[in-house]
Amino acid sequence: MLLQVTAKGKNFDCVSRSFAPKLNVTEDSVCGSGHCRIVPFWTNKIGKNNIIAYQASRRDGTLYCKVEGNRIKMSGKAALYSIADINLF
Repeated sequence: MLLQVTAKGKNFDCVSRSFAPKLNVTEDSVCGSGHCRIVPFWTNKIGKNNIIAYQASRRDGTLYCKVEGNRIKMSGKAALYSIADINLF
């Protein structure tokens, strides 16, 4: 279960924090999947299709978000999380 807290920002359209204690994640760094829920809320609330979102955490970050139909497009700086091979048989 993911808990997200969001509010209108001063220097950004919105700010957020994400927590997932049941998954042993005390605080999530920048969470793109979480912003798929936050972005439609804020774009509707402030009447813009493009917003700049800031997620506050130890590894904070800025997301540049755009609503296109039923899709959310996001961009920003990313950090490599893992490398894996997937074998299909």
